[in-house]
Amino acid sequence: MIQHNCSKDGPTSPPRPRAPAPDRQTFPASEMCDYEKTFLTKHGRPPRYQHCAAFGDPHVRTFHDDFHTCRVEGSWPLLDNEYLFVQATSAPVAEGSNATVTSKLTIIFKNMKECTEQKVYRAELDNVPAAFEDGSVTGGQRPGGGGGGGLHIRERSPGRHVEIRAPYIGTTIAVRQAARQLSFSIRAAEEVTRAFTAEQDLQLCVAGCPRSQRISRSVRSRAAAQAARALCKATLPVEDVYFQSCVFDVATSGDANFTMAARGALEDARDFLPDAEKLHIFQAGAGGPRASPSFLLLLLLLLLSSLCALRSHL
Repeated sequence: MIQHNCSKDGPTSPPRPRAPAPDRQTFPASEMCDYEKTFLTKHGRPPRYQHCAAFGDPHVRTFHDDFHTCRVEGSWPLLDNEYLFVQATSAPVAEGSNATVTSKLTIIFKNMKECTEQKVYRAELDNVPAAFEDGSVTGGQRPGGGGGGGLHIRERSPGRHVEIRAPYIGTTIAVRQAARQLSFSIRAAEEVTRAFTAEQDLQLCVAGCPRSQRISRSVRSRAAAQAARALCKATLPVEDVYFQSCVFDVATSGDANFTMAARGALEDARDFLPDAEKLHIFQAGAGGPRASPSFLLLLLLLLLSSLCALRSHL
């Protein structure tokens, strides 16, 4: 159903024809599964890349550098396009809490005849395997991939951090466990991130969390917030959205190990972002109470009244 974008309601129909494979005369078999090389040959320039991440509460950094803290309990798609499907499953961080954490990740690399078989990767809390679901570590024997070279997985830290490389679509994915949560980061070619239809419009990496699912990063307990700030400051000296997310997660969960979730996400962003100047995102007022529209209107009227009174005395 996922692979062929079948509707969940109504009758089904044969799947749409797949996009034509690259011209074998234009791209030798040894290059067909190297996205950067084929893109450079076709367009005369390197491809552009985009970055998305989901970590902690979860906090989502979209491909467009928007940043949301989300409720999103249950299963939600991070990505759903012609090449990849990524789903995150979240549960409350504590009983009765609005905050949630990702407890399971499912990543599907869709079949690409020249480079990889369809491969499924699943990670759960305390189970971050260094292999796909079928036990393999590559995309299988393919003529263009040279023995599965188009897709491969490697362990960066046993049981805690794996990296999946898919050079045939210019994509690298990092999956981590820090404290009692899973985090996801991706660097993908822009052309790949945009390869979806109108029916595939719900993707947290593309549009962020729906407004109804966004929550404030404010912390009610001042003492808890101050203690969390001290812990987060030790590993995140810049008070950007990663720092704010760290404070929220530590104060909400009461687990100091959540500092590692934000730190890991920042490290991935440093590695994956094509533009280093976009590493830090600052959101004015994030984590604090927001002024209501009526209050802002009253403030504006008072300012105008003061200006009028000042002009009358001149």
